[in-house]
Amino acid sequence: MITSTLETVPGRAIREHLGIVQGSTVRAKHIGRDLMAGLKNIVGGELKGYTELLSEARDEAFERMIEQATAKGANAVINVRFSTSSVTQGASEILAYGSAVIVE
Repeated sequence: MITSTLETVPGRAIREHLGIVQGSTVRAKHIGRDLMAGLKNIVGGELKGYTELLSEARDEAFERMIEQATAKGANAVINVRFSTSSVTQGASEILAYGSAVIVE
């Protein structure tokens, strides 16, 4: 599956637009990560537990978007974007979305 943040796939013509595809996941903080984050707030530094959590969430949302595009018969997803929002205290949604297309 070709993915692009552009509105096209360079060097290829878009033959058909199949619509918007998306994938999302909602992740909650882990108590162990919260404790370490609290300590980092005091001494400073990267919150590696949260970095890993968000990286895993982005990967999962991206894969779900690709699965939806594949089910529609696409061979590419263009204009790929990510969005995040707070769902509740301590939990966030990561959303990956784009346009499913068939390219030559």
